Amino acid sequence: MCSVGGHLFSNTQIPGHERAPLAFPRLCHVLWLLAALVVFCSCGAKKTSPPRPVHISKPPPSIRKMGYTIQVGAFSRLSNAVRLSANLKARGLWAFYFRGPSGLYKVRFGNYPSKAKAERVARRLRSKKIIRDYYVVSPRDYPYYQASTTRELRKNIVKTAKSFIGMPYKWGGSSPGTGFDCSGFTMAVYQLNGLLLPRSSYQQWLAGTPVSSKNLRLGDLVFFATGRRGKVSHVGIYIGNGRFIHAPSRGKRIRISFLKNPYFRPRYLGARTYL
Repeated sequence: MCSVGGHLFSNTQIPGHERAPLAFPRLCHVLWLLAALVVFCSCGAKKTSPPRPVHISKPPPSIRKMGYTIQVGAFSRLSNAVRLSANLKARGLWAFYFRGPSGLYKVRFGNYPSKAKAERVARRLRSKKIIRDYYVVSPRDYPYYQASTTRELRKNIVKTAKSFIGMPYKWGGSSPGTGFDCSGFTMAVYQLNGLLLPRSSYQQWLAGTPVSSKNLRLGDLVFFATGRRGKVSHVGIYIGNGRFIHAPSRGKRIRISFLKNPYFRPRYLGARTYL
């Protein structure tokens, strides 16, 4: 005899009745097995953990992540991208040009908290015929959000920096002594990866986390004192094996140099990381 749900079931024969089939005992055993299974699953089974989020190191508090930005152009001639960037800068918009995977030159500008805000600015500029077709870049489009590890993001920063090699770079509105030419390059590379660095090399020096020469990693910034006062005046992006990419001076082409270079070695001040 067994009890299920407060009812008694028996397989004994009741007088005056034929022997009941053995369905009830079998049902009893099935119900007990189901009850035991429920208890095991709820108490004894090991709970499955949710998938871990991708691991990307957080940037220092002074480094902001990019919001929405506007991309325009698909120029075959670099001069057109330079001209548009200068036009946008003259209107108070931070703009930079870069070479896309297709080999065409594009321009990005602005950093807006919402897509709607970026759309309003883009439509206004288009109505004034300053720009034509445009594309609003979402924060989720940046490698910072797409990379699965910090190492992967660092590799992408180096890849972005290398895409500028051979391009002449100049930034209007500042003298070469302020480091704005070189820092504009590092700022553009980091923006294309989703992080907003300060504009000047000195501000970038202050914003980063110090890192020793023996612990340099891909994508870290290296700083130099190329002026007479011994202060930060030049910056480049470390790409491994004692090398860095930088914009040497106004109008010159972006290139790779060695930290042990006779000119840069005595002027080296240190490095900063932002990841």
